[in-house]
Amino acid sequence: MINGQRYFTSWSGGKDSALAHYQALQEGGSPACLLSMFEENEEYSRSHSLPYGVIQAQADAMDVPLIIRGASWASYQKKFLELMEIMKRNGVNYGVFGDIDLEDHLEWVQRNCEKGGITSYHPLWKKERRQVLTELLDAGFESVIIVVDENKLPATFLGRVLDEEAIAEIEERGIDACGEEGEFHTVVVDGPLFNRRIPVSFKEVERHEGYAFLPVVLQVG
Repeated sequence: MINGQRYFTSWSGGKDSALAHYQALQEGGSPACLLSMFEENEEYSRSHSLPYGVIQAQADAMDVPLIIRGASWASYQKKFLELMEIMKRNGVNYGVFGDIDLEDHLEWVQRNCEKGGITSYHPLWKKERRQVLTELLDAGFESVIIVVDENKLPATFLGRVLDEEAIAEIEERGIDACGEEGEFHTVVVDGPLFNRRIPVSFKEVERHEGYAFLPVVLQVG
């Protein structure tokens, strides 16, 4: 439990980080900021290829500050550790992460948080994957599929809201509907964290190294 603790959330803009943040709030945690790792030019997020404007709009709709860092995969750990040091200096001792059951990623996060004196907290850890989705939908989150591994799912899933119908179709294909192993990624556009809907539109599908991407654009004005 994270009751009363100030924390940051490792924020991808997708469903798992959103649900983890929400559950930490439900447990009485006090959010200090969102941390997002970006590509080196700091234009797109490293995990979901979301433009800076969309991530910032999510943070604004939550009334929570956003801190980003651009990094290559080679410099990722160094940049992450720098952020942990900044959090510690500012009295933020806990980090919230959306991991469900990937041991290698959990160990990396725990090890590198510990180096910075931060306690990592994983409110979704070891929950049954279908339970995670039930909690997501029951809480009222609206998540749109924006990336698919085409070896696992066809590009026709791009742009679909992750609802009961989509989940059933994903599971019928023998694919984990949480997408925990990178089968797909989402962007959260509405839900209990936000004081307003995130206004987005989508461009033409792009493909890169076996993945199909639906570029997300923030609608302004």
